[in-house]
Amino acid sequence: MTTSTWTTAPALPDHPDAALLLREYLTEMVVRYHRRPPRAGEVDAALAEFPSDDLVPPTGLLLLAWCGGRLAGCAGLRRQTDGAELTRVYVRTAYRGRGGGAALLAAVEQRARAAGVRRIRLDTRADLVEARALYARHGYQEVPAFNAGRYAEHWFEKVLTVDDPTPTR
Repeated sequence: MTTSTWTTAPALPDHPDAALLLREYLTEMVVRYHRRPPRAGEVDAALAEFPSDDLVPPTGLLLLAWCGGRLAGCAGLRRQTDGAELTRVYVRTAYRGRGGGAALLAAVEQRARAAGVRRIRLDTRADLVEARALYARHGYQEVPAFNAGRYAEHWFEKVLTVDDPTPTR
């Protein structure tokens, strides 16, 4: 893996850069799930079915990531009664393998920790093997199902500690 200079900053989901990345993320999810290019209207339907408009303070967060100053990825966090849900973790293809996933996880975890969150959960699909490997490398443990999400096939959880030395980026 080649590491690069990554920066992150919060954004509202309707910001043009955020909207672009969220559309790219869901386009990739459609393509990988169906193993074909998206059909007309399919990505718009996915955007409507899985909205991101709740990734706003005080109960949500959307972080954008830049690699060497270029827009490269995003990650979201939703507060829940028992912690938070990690969602919308995405790094553009051209920037994969450069530490972007790690940078996004570190930034999300740092902000979650600062907000008093002590547990982050997520669900993901079986075909997203790179994502599952990323989560495992960063201390997320696979746990029994905690929701009945239509596309959820693997569930992960990480307990955050106050003194966790994970660097922020």
